[in-house]
Amino acid sequence: MSTAVVILNWNGRSLLEQFLPSVIRFSEGANIYVADNASTDDSVEFVQENFPQVKIIQNKENGGFAKGYNDALSGLSEDIFVLLNSDVEVTKNWLNPILEIFKNEPKTAAVQPKILDFKRKNYFEYAGAAGGYIDKYGYPFCRGRIFDTLEEDHGQYNDDTPIFWASGACFAIRNTVYWEAGALDEDFFAHQEEIDLCWRIHNLGYQIKFSGISNVYHVGGATLDSMNPRKTFFNFRNSLYMLLKNVPTPNVYGILFMRMILDGIAGIKFLINGKFSHLYAILQAHTAFYRNFQKMHRKRRGITKNSEYYQVKSIIWSYFCLGKNEFSKLK
Repeated sequence: MSTAVVILNWNGRSLLEQFLPSVIRFSEGANIYVADNASTDDSVEFVQENFPQVKIIQNKENGGFAKGYNDALSGLSEDIFVLLNSDVEVTKNWLNPILEIFKNEPKTAAVQPKILDFKRKNYFEYAGAAGGYIDKYGYPFCRGRIFDTLEEDHGQYNDDTPIFWASGACFAIRNTVYWEAGALDEDFFAHQEEIDLCWRIHNLGYQIKFSGISNVYHVGGATLDSMNPRKTFFNFRNSLYMLLKNVPTPNVYGILFMRMILDGIAGIKFLINGKFSHLYAILQAHTAFYRNFQKMHRKRRGITKNSEYYQVKSIIWSYFCLGKNEFSKLK
Protein backbone atom coordinates (compact mmCIF):
# COMPACT_ATOMS: atom_id res chain seq x y z
CA MET A 1 0.00 0.00 0.00
CA SER A 2 1.84 3.09 -1.25
CA THR A 3 1.54 6.33 0.71
CA ALA A 4 2.00 10.00 -0.13
CA VAL A 5 2.49 12.45 2.74
CA VAL A 6 1.63 15.84 1.25
CA ILE A 7 2.39 19.08 3.09
CA LEU A 8 0.72 22.21 1.72
CA ASN A 9 2.96 25.26 2.03
CA TRP A 10 2.49 28.96 1.57
CA ASN A 11 5.36 31.20 2.69
CA GLY A 12 6.14 28.73 5.45
CA ARG A 13 9.90 28.33 5.40
CA SER A 14 10.21 28.57 9.20
CA LEU A 15 7.57 25.88 9.71
CA LEU A 16 9.19 23.57 7.17
CA GLU A 17 12.56 24.09 8.81
CA GLN A 18 11.11 23.17 12.20
CA PHE A 19 8.73 20.32 11.38
CA LEU A 20 9.79 18.70 8.10
CA PRO A 21 12.71 16.80 9.74
CA SER A 22 10.32 14.79 11.95
CA VAL A 23 8.20 13.89 8.92
CA ILE A 24 11.26 12.66 7.02
CA ARG A 25 12.59 10.76 10.01
CA PHE A 26 9.41 8.97 11.01
CA SER A 27 7.57 8.39 7.70
CA GLU A 28 9.42 5.29 6.58
CA GLY A 29 8.28 3.96 3.22
CA ALA A 30 6.16 6.99 2.34
CA ASN A 31 6.80 9.45 -0.46
CA ILE A 32 6.99 12.95 1.00
CA TYR A 33 5.83 15.97 -0.99
CA VAL A 34 5.75 19.69 -0.32
CA ALA A 35 2.95 21.23 -2.37
CA ASP A 36 3.72 24.91 -2.68
CA ASN A 37 0.86 27.37 -3.14
CA ALA A 38 2.80 29.99 -5.15
CA SER A 39 4.91 31.14 -2.20
CA THR A 40 6.79 34.42 -2.43
CA ASP A 41 9.41 33.47 0.16
CA ASP A 42 12.34 31.09 -0.34
CA SER A 43 10.65 28.02 1.17
CA VAL A 44 10.85 25.97 -2.04
CA GLU A 45 14.54 26.73 -2.50
CA PHE A 46 15.12 25.90 1.17
CA VAL A 47 13.52 22.45 0.81
CA GLN A 48 15.36 21.72 -2.44
CA GLU A 49 18.71 22.59 -0.90
CA ASN A 50 18.28 20.93 2.49
CA PHE A 51 15.88 18.03 1.90
CA PRO A 52 16.54 16.68 -1.61
CA GLN A 53 14.57 13.50 -0.80
CA VAL A 54 11.38 15.59 -0.57
CA LYS A 55 9.52 16.07 -3.84
CA ILE A 56 8.22 19.53 -4.74
CA ILE A 57 4.84 20.17 -6.35
CA GLN A 58 4.48 23.78 -7.47
CA ASN A 59 0.92 25.04 -7.76
CA LYS A 60 0.40 27.98 -10.09
CA GLU A 61 -1.62 30.04 -7.59
CA ASN A 62 -2.59 30.26 -3.93
CA GLY A 63 -6.02 28.67 -4.22
CA GLY A 64 -6.31 28.07 -0.49
CA PHE A 65 -6.39 24.74 1.31
CA ALA A 66 -8.99 23.08 -0.92
CA LYS A 67 -7.73 23.99 -4.40
CA GLY A 68 -4.13 23.72 -3.25
CA TYR A 69 -4.59 20.09 -2.27
CA ASN A 70 -6.80 19.24 -5.24
CA ASP A 71 -4.19 20.56 -7.64
CA ALA A 72 -1.37 18.79 -5.82
CA LEU A 73 -3.07 15.41 -5.45
CA SER A 74 -4.33 15.28 -9.04
CA GLY A 75 -0.90 14.21 -10.25
CA LEU A 76 -0.22 11.56 -7.58
CA SER A 77 -0.86 7.82 -7.87
CA GLU A 78 -0.20 6.51 -4.34
CA ASP A 79 -2.93 4.43 -2.70
CA ILE A 80 -3.16 6.60 0.41
CA PHE A 81 -2.96 10.38 0.63
CA VAL A 82 -1.97 11.92 3.97
CA LEU A 83 -2.79 15.62 4.04
CA LEU A 84 -0.47 17.07 6.70
CA ASN A 85 -0.27 20.64 7.94
CA SER A 86 3.16 22.24 7.84
CA ASP A 87 2.95 22.99 11.59
CA VAL A 88 2.62 19.35 12.68
CA GLU A 89 5.31 17.31 14.43
CA VAL A 90 4.88 13.58 13.84
CA THR A 91 6.16 10.81 16.09
CA LYS A 92 7.80 7.43 15.67
CA ASN A 93 5.56 4.85 13.95
CA TRP A 94 2.75 7.38 13.51
CA LEU A 95 1.83 6.03 10.07
CA ASN A 96 1.73 2.31 10.91
CA PRO A 97 -1.57 2.23 12.88
CA ILE A 98 -3.25 4.33 10.21
CA LEU A 99 -2.13 2.05 7.39
CA GLU A 100 -3.16 -1.04 9.37
CA ILE A 101 -6.71 0.27 9.55
CA PHE A 102 -6.77 0.83 5.79
CA LYS A 103 -5.39 -2.66 5.14
CA ASN A 104 -7.84 -4.44 7.44
CA GLU A 105 -11.00 -2.38 6.86
CA PRO A 106 -11.93 -1.89 3.18
CA LYS A 107 -14.96 0.26 4.06
CA THR A 108 -12.86 2.73 6.04
CA ALA A 109 -12.12 5.62 3.70
CA ALA A 110 -10.32 8.07 5.99
CA VAL A 111 -8.38 7.99 9.26
CA GLN A 112 -7.24 10.63 11.74
CA PRO A 113 -4.55 10.18 14.41
CA LYS A 114 -4.65 11.64 17.92
CA ILE A 115 -3.85 15.34 17.56
CA LEU A 116 -2.19 16.85 20.63
CA ASP A 117 -1.12 20.42 21.36
CA PHE A 118 2.50 21.10 20.41
CA LYS A 119 2.78 23.76 23.13
CA ARG A 120 1.13 21.64 25.86
CA LYS A 121 1.85 18.12 24.80
CA ASN A 122 -0.36 16.45 27.41
CA TYR A 123 -3.45 18.28 26.12
CA PHE A 124 -5.55 17.76 23.01
CA GLU A 125 -5.31 20.33 20.23
CA TYR A 126 -8.23 22.38 18.97
CA ALA A 127 -8.21 21.23 15.33
CA GLY A 128 -9.28 17.62 15.54
CA ALA A 129 -8.27 16.35 19.00
CA ALA A 130 -9.51 12.72 19.16
CA GLY A 131 -11.92 12.86 16.24
CA GLY A 132 -14.70 15.17 15.17
CA TYR A 133 -18.50 15.36 15.23
CA ILE A 134 -21.13 18.00 14.49
CA ASP A 135 -24.44 18.89 16.06
CA LYS A 136 -27.76 19.30 14.26
CA TYR A 137 -26.95 22.90 13.31
CA GLY A 138 -23.48 22.22 11.93
CA TYR A 139 -21.34 23.24 14.91
CA PRO A 140 -18.22 21.07 15.04
CA PHE A 141 -16.74 19.62 18.22
CA CYS A 142 -14.34 16.82 19.08
CA ARG A 143 -13.61 14.14 21.56
CA GLY A 144 -11.19 16.03 23.74
CA ARG A 145 -12.28 19.51 22.63
CA ILE A 146 -15.62 21.31 22.87
CA PHE A 147 -15.46 24.96 21.81
CA ASP A 148 -12.40 26.35 23.66
CA THR A 149 -12.31 23.69 26.39
CA LEU A 150 -9.42 21.30 25.80
CA GLU A 151 -9.15 18.07 27.78
CA GLU A 152 -5.93 16.70 29.15
CA ASP A 153 -4.90 13.42 27.55
CA HIS A 154 -5.10 10.64 30.14
CA GLY A 155 -5.42 7.86 27.58
CA GLN A 156 -9.22 8.14 27.65
CA TYR A 157 -9.33 8.11 23.84
CA ASN A 158 -6.66 5.51 23.07
CA ASP A 159 -9.09 3.56 20.91
CA ASP A 160 -9.86 2.96 17.26
CA THR A 161 -13.39 4.21 16.77
CA PRO A 162 -15.68 5.58 14.05
CA ILE A 163 -15.98 9.38 13.95
CA PHE A 164 -17.94 11.81 11.79
CA TRP A 165 -15.07 13.94 10.52
CA ALA A 166 -11.29 13.78 10.46
CA SER A 167 -9.20 16.91 10.86
CA GLY A 168 -7.51 18.49 7.86
CA ALA A 169 -4.45 19.03 10.07
CA CYS A 170 -3.63 15.34 9.58
CA PHE A 171 -6.06 13.62 7.25
CA ALA A 172 -5.37 10.21 5.69
CA ILE A 173 -7.68 9.10 2.89
CA ARG A 174 -7.80 6.52 0.13
CA ASN A 175 -6.87 7.97 -3.25
CA THR A 176 -9.91 6.40 -4.95
CA VAL A 177 -12.41 7.67 -2.37
CA TYR A 178 -10.97 11.20 -2.40
CA TRP A 179 -11.97 11.57 -6.04
CA GLU A 180 -15.12 9.44 -5.80
CA ALA A 181 -16.46 11.80 -3.12
CA GLY A 182 -15.69 14.83 -5.26
CA ALA A 183 -12.46 16.00 -3.55
CA LEU A 184 -12.31 19.13 -1.40
CA ASP A 185 -14.82 21.81 -2.36
CA GLU A 186 -12.78 24.69 -3.75
CA ASP A 187 -15.60 27.18 -3.10
CA PHE A 188 -14.81 26.82 0.62
CA PHE A 189 -11.23 28.07 0.05
CA ALA A 190 -10.27 27.26 3.66
CA HIS A 191 -11.87 26.01 6.90
CA GLN A 192 -14.41 23.19 7.32
CA GLU A 193 -13.88 21.81 3.84
CA GLU A 194 -12.66 18.55 5.38
CA ILE A 195 -15.93 18.23 7.34
CA ASP A 196 -17.89 18.72 4.12
CA LEU A 197 -15.77 16.06 2.39
CA CYS A 198 -16.25 13.63 5.28
CA TRP A 199 -20.01 14.14 5.13
CA ARG A 200 -19.98 13.21 1.45
CA ILE A 201 -17.83 10.17 2.24
CA HIS A 202 -20.48 8.97 4.71
CA ASN A 203 -23.15 9.47 2.04
CA LEU A 204 -21.22 7.03 -0.17
CA GLY A 205 -21.47 4.35 2.52
CA TYR A 206 -17.90 4.49 3.85
CA GLN A 207 -16.79 5.14 7.41
CA ILE A 208 -14.14 7.41 8.94
CA LYS A 209 -12.06 6.31 11.90
CA PHE A 210 -9.83 7.66 14.65
CA SER A 211 -6.62 5.89 15.59
CA GLY A 212 -5.78 6.44 19.24
CA ILE A 213 -2.28 4.96 19.09
CA SER A 214 -1.00 7.26 16.36
CA ASN A 215 0.12 10.58 17.85
CA VAL A 216 1.01 13.91 16.25
CA TYR A 217 1.50 17.39 17.73
CA HIS A 218 -0.09 20.43 16.10
CA VAL A 219 0.82 24.08 16.67
CA GLY A 220 -2.49 25.41 15.34
CA GLY A 221 -3.26 28.90 14.08
CA ALA A 222 0.07 29.15 12.28
CA THR A 223 -1.64 30.31 9.09
CA LEU A 224 -4.68 32.18 10.44
CA ASP A 225 -5.26 32.58 14.17
CA SER A 226 -8.64 32.39 15.88
CA MET A 227 -8.86 36.16 16.43
CA ASN A 228 -8.62 36.96 12.75
CA PRO A 229 -11.96 38.22 11.31
CA ARG A 230 -11.15 36.46 8.04
CA LYS A 231 -11.30 33.14 9.90
CA THR A 232 -14.67 34.19 11.35
CA PHE A 233 -15.90 34.87 7.82
CA PHE A 234 -14.81 31.47 6.49
CA ASN A 235 -16.21 29.54 9.45
CA PHE A 236 -19.65 31.16 9.33
CA ARG A 237 -19.98 31.13 5.55
CA ASN A 238 -18.69 27.61 5.12
CA SER A 239 -20.96 26.24 7.85
CA LEU A 240 -23.95 27.49 5.87
CA TYR A 241 -22.50 26.07 2.65
CA MET A 242 -21.99 22.69 4.32
CA LEU A 243 -25.51 22.52 5.75
CA LEU A 244 -27.13 23.48 2.45
CA LYS A 245 -25.10 20.86 0.59
CA ASN A 246 -25.55 17.95 2.98
CA VAL A 247 -28.51 18.11 5.42
CA PRO A 248 -31.11 15.49 4.46
CA THR A 249 -34.40 16.55 2.90
CA PRO A 250 -36.84 17.87 4.13
CA ASN A 251 -35.00 19.30 7.16
CA VAL A 252 -32.47 21.49 5.39
CA TYR A 253 -34.35 24.80 5.32
CA GLY A 254 -35.55 24.64 8.92
CA ILE A 255 -32.04 23.83 10.11
CA LEU A 256 -30.56 26.63 8.00
CA PHE A 257 -33.08 29.09 9.47
CA MET A 258 -32.19 28.05 13.02
CA ARG A 259 -28.48 28.29 12.26
CA MET A 260 -28.98 31.83 10.98
CA ILE A 261 -30.71 32.78 14.22
CA LEU A 262 -27.77 31.37 16.17
CA ASP A 263 -25.39 33.30 13.92
CA GLY A 264 -27.36 36.45 14.75
CA ILE A 265 -26.92 35.77 18.46
CA ALA A 266 -23.18 35.35 17.90
CA GLY A 267 -23.17 38.68 16.05
CA ILE A 268 -24.88 40.41 18.99
CA LYS A 269 -22.25 38.95 21.30
CA PHE A 270 -19.47 40.33 19.11
CA LEU A 271 -21.23 43.71 19.13
CA ILE A 272 -21.51 43.77 22.94
CA ASN A 273 -17.83 42.83 23.26
CA GLY A 274 -16.79 45.56 20.85
CA LYS A 275 -15.52 43.11 18.21
CA PHE A 276 -17.02 45.01 15.31
CA SER A 277 -14.76 43.46 12.68
CA HIS A 278 -16.06 39.99 13.61
CA LEU A 279 -19.67 41.20 13.45
CA TYR A 280 -18.96 42.57 9.99
CA ALA A 281 -17.38 39.23 9.05
CA ILE A 282 -20.64 37.42 9.92
CA LEU A 283 -22.63 39.87 7.80
CA GLN A 284 -20.21 39.31 4.93
CA ALA A 285 -20.50 35.54 5.39
CA HIS A 286 -24.28 35.63 5.12
CA THR A 287 -24.14 37.92 2.09
CA ALA A 288 -21.76 35.50 0.37
CA PHE A 289 -24.05 32.59 1.25
CA TYR A 290 -27.12 34.27 -0.26
CA ARG A 291 -25.13 35.20 -3.36
CA ASN A 292 -23.98 31.60 -3.88
CA PHE A 293 -27.16 29.85 -2.69
CA GLN A 294 -28.13 28.37 -6.05
CA LYS A 295 -24.59 27.22 -6.79
CA MET A 296 -24.32 25.39 -3.45
CA HIS A 297 -27.82 23.95 -3.76
CA ARG A 298 -26.89 22.33 -7.08
CA LYS A 299 -24.17 20.39 -5.22
CA ARG A 300 -26.70 18.43 -3.16
CA ARG A 301 -26.28 14.82 -4.26
CA GLY A 302 -26.25 11.32 -2.86
CA ILE A 303 -28.05 12.41 0.32
CA THR A 304 -29.92 9.70 2.21
CA LYS A 305 -33.29 11.11 3.23
CA ASN A 306 -33.26 9.91 6.84
CA SER A 307 -29.50 9.75 7.47
CA GLU A 308 -28.60 10.94 10.97
CA TYR A 309 -25.44 12.99 10.96
CA TYR A 310 -25.31 14.59 14.41
CA GLN A 311 -24.03 13.31 17.75
CA VAL A 312 -26.08 15.76 19.87
CA LYS A 313 -28.92 18.08 18.90
CA SER A 314 -27.27 21.30 20.11
CA ILE A 315 -23.71 21.46 21.37
CA ILE A 316 -24.34 25.11 22.27
CA TRP A 317 -27.14 24.12 24.66
CA SER A 318 -25.15 21.22 26.10
CA TYR A 319 -22.02 23.32 26.65
CA PHE A 320 -23.25 26.77 27.66
CA CYS A 321 -26.52 25.88 29.37
CA LEU A 322 -25.92 22.39 30.79
CA GLY A 323 -22.22 22.79 31.50
CA LYS A 324 -21.20 19.67 29.58
CA ASN A 325 -17.66 20.68 28.66
CA GLU A 326 -16.20 17.21 28.06
CA PHE A 327 -17.17 14.68 25.42
CA SER A 328 -17.90 11.94 27.97
CA LYS A 329 -20.51 14.16 29.61
CA LEU A 330 -22.50 14.48 26.39
CA LYS A 331 -23.66 10.88 26.65
